[in-house]
Amino acid sequence: MNIQQKDAQTTVVTGLQELVAVNAAMVSDQIRAALPAGCTTLDLDLSGMTFLDSSGLGVLISLHKTMRSRSGTLRLYQPAPSVQQVLELTRLHRVFEITGP
Repeated sequence: MNIQQKDAQTTVVTGLQELVAVNAAMVSDQIRAALPAGCTTLDLDLSGMTFLDSSGLGVLISLHKTMRSRSGTLRLYQPAPSVQQVLELTRLHRVFEITGP
């Protein structure tokens, strides 16, 4: 996982391959620790993610709430088809801002 500051308000996370029970807490903690005080946009690049389970969904919801508390937004960039399917089955595609190429 790679976390970078795009600009003063935007943090970008790339390289997530799985977001599952085994790594959910670690991923959440690392992303939160990397968010600067003025960050209002968190972009998660999910194009390379192969698997997302319920713990991973919990992380996404938690990060969404964190960004909302900052009057900001969480954007999911180009989720892989299997991840998009999970988001649609859980109807979370209606909650998150999902962007593509």
